[in-house]
Amino acid sequence: MEGNNLEKTLQEGNLFRQLNCLIVAHLRHHNLTQAARAVASATMTPLDVEAPPNKLLELVAKGIAVEKDETLRGVLSSTLFDLGTALGYGLNPDPRVSSVDFSAVQDTKGSSKSFPKHETRHLSEHKNIARCARFSPDGKFVATGSADTSIKLFEISKIKQMMLPDSKEGPVRPVIRTFYDHVQPINDLDFHPQSTVLISGAKDNTIKFFDFSKATAKRAFRVIQDTHNVRSVSFHPSGDFLLAAHLYDVNTFQCYLSANTPEIGVNGAINQVRYSSTGGMYVTASKDGAIRLWDGVSASCVRAIADAHGTAEATSACFTKDQRFVLSCGKDSAVKLWEIGTGRLVKQYLGATRMQFRCQAVFNDTEEFVLSIDEPSNEIVIWDALTADKVAKWPSNHIGAPRWIEHSPTEAAFISCGTDRSVRFWKENL
Repeated sequence: MEGNNLEKTLQEGNLFRQLNCLIVAHLRHHNLTQAARAVASATMTPLDVEAPPNKLLELVAKGIAVEKDETLRGVLSSTLFDLGTALGYGLNPDPRVSSVDFSAVQDTKGSSKSFPKHETRHLSEHKNIARCARFSPDGKFVATGSADTSIKLFEISKIKQMMLPDSKEGPVRPVIRTFYDHVQPINDLDFHPQSTVLISGAKDNTIKFFDFSKATAKRAFRVIQDTHNVRSVSFHPSGDFLLAAHLYDVNTFQCYLSANTPEIGVNGAINQVRYSSTGGMYVTASKDGAIRLWDGVSASCVRAIADAHGTAEATSACFTKDQRFVLSCGKDSAVKLWEIGTGRLVKQYLGATRMQFRCQAVFNDTEEFVLSIDEPSNEIVIWDALTADKVAKWPSNHIGAPRWIEHSPTEAAFISCGTDRSVRFWKENL
């Protein structure tokens, strides 16, 4: 009995040591040196202890997800969302391996990778400009939003079936849902990380919730009335919160804060907001040309890159998977990679012009390539993410330059949306 107690005590002690190491490393990686020193001193932990960046956040996020999953199993009937198990939603496939470390290689000249050839297909047309698109986290669905106020939901497996050269099952309709509930153009979309819920932000100052597990549902089952044009929306990885210009609790719809704090001027309206993979941070791209990084818990601005895109609008910003860098795009025609810890400009992806539309730049699913639009030539431009060399330029096949490009999180496939009202799907030639 005493042996068991001793073993338990030793295990607990080892766990505490690991936890203290992670806390000290986490504080140090986020430049909270004074707090790191205090914890290190109080717990007798080396200040220079090594741990992967954001390891503590990742473990906490996984723990919350497991705890939430166990809770959901017991109370599915009383939760806000139907998990849509019939659709198999939220069961993420294993991602393709990403091996890019932007901080490891300095001299990369002549080592650019070739971007694989893709085939493309016209999927559908809205009745007005197709303004935005978003893939579900599991890569099984993609939604598009339009100036005609409608939202179309596509099933990726049906798109692929439609693209087969000799489909024996007759015409395939990849659009599985169409939602009509806004009265102004759609600006942005996002999928709940676990549930069959799609949200939209629009110029009518609303965020709307659609349950896409129900085939007959055309209208939103919940609405958040905001005070301003909702330019962007982003779910927290837990699914419990969402960001627009404000932070909302998804379960109570309580509004917590405004991301437009007083020190941000009148031109600081947010064009895009995106959470990091663990929700520990979020990033905003603003009309004043700034990129701002925010603490995901306290919602305080931890770093502002005021002139990220000069006086031109910053139109998009997103984190790398390891949360150490942010990729931004602006109407100054620049795509830039920033180191979060220092605010240092690491790379620039040049040679494509974007001055008219609120376009974005995105990584492919492995983060080996960056994709964006060249408006004058009406082309999709691809750079090697590590060398910043332009490795491909493809005709967009839209009439007029695309408004939006969005890459699948799970495979070599992306969507382009056009001023010509059309939606195109691109996938690697196999």
